Amino acid sequence: MAKLDPTKMADWEIAEAAAADMKKIAVIAEDLGLKPEELLPYGHYMGKVDYLSVLERLKDRPDGKYIDVTAITPTPLGEGKTTTTMGLVEGLGKIGKKVSGGIRQPSGGPTFNIKGSAAGGGLAQCIPLTEFSLGLTGDIDAINNAHNLAMVALTSRIQHEFNYSDAFLDKRGLKRLDIDPYNPAMGWVIDFSAQALREIIIGIGGKMDGFMMKSGFQITVSSEVMAILAVAKDLADMRARLGRMVIGYTRKGVPVTADDLEVGGAMTALMHKAMNPNLLQTVEGQPVFVHAGPFANIAIGQSSIVADRLALKLSDYHVTESGFGADIGFEKFWNLKCRFSGLVPNAAVIVCTVRALKMHGGGPRVAPGSPLAAEYKEAHPELVEAGTGNLVAHIESVKKSGMQPVVCINHFYTDTEDELRIVQKAAEAAGARVAVSKHWEKGGEGAVELAEAVVEACEVKPSFDFLYSLDMGIKDRIERIATEVYGADGVSYTPEAEEKIAEAQKDPEVAKLGTCMVKTHLSLSHDPDIKGRPKGWTLPIRDLLVYRGAGFLVPMAGSVKLMPGTSSDPAFRKIDVDTATGRVHGLF
Repeated sequence: MAKLDPTKMADWEIAEAAAADMKKIAVIAEDLGLKPEELLPYGHYMGKVDYLSVLERLKDRPDGKYIDVTAITPTPLGEGKTTTTMGLVEGLGKIGKKVSGGIRQPSGGPTFNIKGSAAGGGLAQCIPLTEFSLGLTGDIDAINNAHNLAMVALTSRIQHEFNYSDAFLDKRGLKRLDIDPYNPAMGWVIDFSAQALREIIIGIGGKMDGFMMKSGFQITVSSEVMAILAVAKDLADMRARLGRMVIGYTRKGVPVTADDLEVGGAMTALMHKAMNPNLLQTVEGQPVFVHAGPFANIAIGQSSIVADRLALKLSDYHVTESGFGADIGFEKFWNLKCRFSGLVPNAAVIVCTVRALKMHGGGPRVAPGSPLAAEYKEAHPELVEAGTGNLVAHIESVKKSGMQPVVCINHFYTDTEDELRIVQKAAEAAGARVAVSKHWEKGGEGAVELAEAVVEACEVKPSFDFLYSLDMGIKDRIERIATEVYGADGVSYTPEAEEKIAEAQKDPEVAKLGTCMVKTHLSLSHDPDIKGRPKGWTLPIRDLLVYRGAGFLVPMAGSVKLMPGTSSDPAFRKIDVDTATGRVHGLF
């Protein structure tokens, strides 16, 4: 491969140049230890893997080392968590380890909006970038269709029950469910940041145009169907979970499930191919499993359990990624994903940047689309020192799980030695290993120090345990997460949240579902404008969603929404196609 210079090339240009030397996906699969019939190719450079066949064949093989990558509270620009995941995979490959990565499929929302794709950056990327970013093998389309089919089943049933008699329904083998049209459990999904669709009215027209009712859209990756893809252990488990999804309620408040609407089977038919994890590669040719979706602030935000189980049988080291900061992404990895999978991780990497610490230390506002203030490009060790409290909070959270934290300082060329020493000193004082990594600029060669620190951390046997028991009350669990992980003094609840929590607590099965918090990723608190390590605040819970299929209770904190908005300067303005070659450019 020709030498690539990230300081002079856009990420899409590097990805395109690297694609010229990509390994065929059959070679990636063979090197990983897959049999030819276990690879389901989608073209020459990516494919799906028949996970059931592999897991059955390798069921007696010991698992490899399991590493999670998380981060400090990021700036709105992100701190390079996926870039670090790819860099660590490349670094472990550079020191001779058999390694794989596990990342989440990007959502069309950020891809076409502010943040761009989620392939990594520089010389630490997942490729092919265009296919990765623009639909991959159709998993998100399947989620769109399965979720929206459930809504079609609900809304059409409401129309028929409202307009027709019991005799009419009986002739069609339908039992009247007496669905409450004013209390749906969910709305529709679309995989874009479409704020204009948050609140809508449907059924406008005549008798044959549906029942007029309030509805709305959320972004696809926040759908319960995506959560089910992330946590289901196999197709039978997915079928059962989809069937348990609550789509609406009767007028008496009884849940109406997908199976009550007789749509769970059809939803599974739309989803069954999506259960097989996708296989791609890093710029340096290591295998990467891409499965499930992002947004740990409004979803579980983890790569799938199936992909991790598969990779751990095939690799000596498997590096998976959790969304956003350790307060939400790692907390859900720790208390939800690992609880559901039964897997015990060996180490956690906390990605940190000097830039983010300066912001947490009182630096100027960081806004996507606006030039970075001079403080972020010049030496300001006093801002770094003042911001280390945020890093320490995340180190302490990871240590509460019993895992070994490794702080990765994702190196920017503007960082000074004095600033790096401040970060290193704070992290080591908090009980973490520290490595400076230059994977963005140098790929695996730049991540050797990080790879060696992670291997060292994996040699320490973890004393892993969960933050809470499912036997604890719902409020007790929410308050433990708020105080032990976020650093709140306590929790407040709206009357609506109080009522829903009390109702959920009455049902023994619902009361023991996992707790999947919805909270801003831009602060340890509920307020995205509060940086650093906030003190003296209370977490406000405004609502509670019940995801029976996924197995979650979803407390909604602050004002975060399930449908993001598109900015005034979205990424889609820069994306186009070379009509002579068909090559897409402008992705980042």
